[in-house]
Amino acid sequence: MRILWAKSSPPRKVLSLSKTRIAVFVSGGGTNLQALIDAAKRGEIPSGEIALVLASNDKAYALTRAAENNIPSVVVKRKEFETQLAYEEAVKAVLAENSIDMIVLAGFMSILSENFTAAYPKRIVNVHPSLIPSFCGKGFYGLHVHEAALAYGVKVTGATVHYVNEIPDGGEIILQKAVEIEEGDTPEVLQRRVMEQAEWILLPKAVEMVAARLQKGQ
Repeated sequence: MRILWAKSSPPRKVLSLSKTRIAVFVSGGGTNLQALIDAAKRGEIPSGEIALVLASNDKAYALTRAAENNIPSVVVKRKEFETQLAYEEAVKAVLAENSIDMIVLAGFMSILSENFTAAYPKRIVNVHPSLIPSFCGKGFYGLHVHEAALAYGVKVTGATVHYVNEIPDGGEIILQKAVEIEEGDTPEVLQRRVMEQAEWILLPKAVEMVAARLQKGQ
């Protein structure tokens, strides 16, 4: 586990006047992280603050985005731990040290078990690049989702923000937005359109909804 820059503070309960402290989990480029950062700068997440970026690998460009925006970050690699339980306990410790109230999975490729998700009921959200329950679940991530949508011939796809539980993409849906599939779309072109027209719009809205609920102690 490698901490790039993180400050510690004692665990606390979310208070009505305190902003919900958010950890964004990443593995790659961090485009959804950037969407959240930009939304926060525009004042669209008034109930929350991005307090930590947690990456599954130290080469994730998302870490650069965090550094450029003065957000504490930490790298926790699954391969550095003998068991999934040990890995998840290490992640929990980092979250506790940073008084995190809420987690956003933004292109996070490491698996989280029920042991972890059950510890944060309705406090973990994920954005998925399809209209769940279509093209979701095990094996459906990144370009694979858009490849499947185009192969099936659907005319509409989109994105979904949902709570995270032990079932891949199986948690309660928070928000969805449809995106038209156009003639000549490739998986890469469709991926970009879904991000621009759905993911980057929905995710900040959903994060604010959950952050506001937690801020009220609900």
